[in-house]
Amino acid sequence: MDHKNIVATIYLKNGEAVKSREDMTILDDWATLAKFYSDCGVDKIYVFDLSTTDEEHEKNIHRIHDIFRMVEIPLCAGGNINRLEDMKKYFYAGCKQVMLNGAKTVSISLAEEGSKLFGKDRILVSVENVDFLFKNRDVLNEYFHEMLVLDPEMIDGVENITDIPYVVTYDTFDEEKMVATLRRENVRGICGACIDHTQADVMRMKASFVERGIHMDNFAPALKWWDLKKNSDGMVPVIVQDYRTAEVLMLAYMNEEAFNATITSGKMTYYSRSRQQLWLKGETSGHFQFVKSLTADCDYDTILAKVSQVGVACHTGARSCFFREIVKKQYIERNPLQVFEDVYKVILDRRENPKVGSYTNYLFDKGIDKILQKVGQEATEIVIAAKNQEPQEVVEEISDFLYHVMVLMAEKGITWEEVTEELAQR
Repeated sequence: MDHKNIVATIYLKNGEAVKSREDMTILDDWATLAKFYSDCGVDKIYVFDLSTTDEEHEKNIHRIHDIFRMVEIPLCAGGNINRLEDMKKYFYAGCKQVMLNGAKTVSISLAEEGSKLFGKDRILVSVENVDFLFKNRDVLNEYFHEMLVLDPEMIDGVENITDIPYVVTYDTFDEEKMVATLRRENVRGICGACIDHTQADVMRMKASFVERGIHMDNFAPALKWWDLKKNSDGMVPVIVQDYRTAEVLMLAYMNEEAFNATITSGKMTYYSRSRQQLWLKGETSGHFQFVKSLTADCDYDTILAKVSQVGVACHTGARSCFFREIVKKQYIERNPLQVFEDVYKVILDRRENPKVGSYTNYLFDKGIDKILQKVGQEATEIVIAAKNQEPQEVVEEISDFLYHVMVLMAEKGITWEEVTEELAQR
């Protein structure tokens, strides 16, 4: 049985996230909003382009691509779709699906063409009354995969016309109505203003729905608290790690209540031994830790938590609690990404603090044309080396190329994190 979806919505005006179609008040930074939705338990994001000019339309498409690079859940884009080319642009920006506007007369012809070219499973439609459905009832199943119903009062009328799955909009939270709606066979999920604000606790909402028999995509732990071995205080230590970089952030402890709260909320919750109380990480600082995975060790007496860290983990303001060096032996770093990061930091330092005789500073002083010339030259030398029989020569030329690429990255303000995020999405 497919789970029901909780869908968040981002409205874009001139590249900024705004409150709604009617209210152009700019919200928090769009990146913060997108990352929050990706972490908090939302299953999908609808992004609506509210542009009124071609220039603004292009700006919003670029912003959708930026959002796609940041999130790990599907995107569906709608708004300002007047021709097939607009649909293509949304797909090229990373969207899994596009949503046509049922109020536009052009939408049905675009749906016909789009479903044939891209597949029906990538075409959705928003409806605010049943007129569109009634007029096109003979082709709805052929052209559309899913609908967004903008008014929950019209769902009986919708189901009298078509059996296409649909998502229902709720602007105010009403659990009884939502549960009744989600129990309908053709309902695929809910969305609306009650989900879009950053105070919405999506994981707890899902847990409440599950208790009432609704199948949701939330945490269903393979191990229960009683499966774990506790220390003399009845707790289990938790090692917390950044899920992207594998950096160890902190060590804390859980009791049974904290363990269950973490599973339910999707946010790391601990037991504070000093305060003798439950501790939701980030409750006062805003530096929440959204759970990506929890894993027990071989003895079942320690938990490894991989999290998406908002802000910093340490109360001192440091990214990680582990920064006080005790002893260190020099070693050669072998982790590929760490090597790239370390070399990149040296390049950035040379740019900020020039050093006499530095080749890196020579490149920066000569400017972008010289840097591009060297990147092209090193790329050519890779090709030449690859024609020879000595692999080490290829290794050396690739190393030279990557160094010059990093100089170019520093010149253009591009980080390795941006590059790896882009690669991860491909």
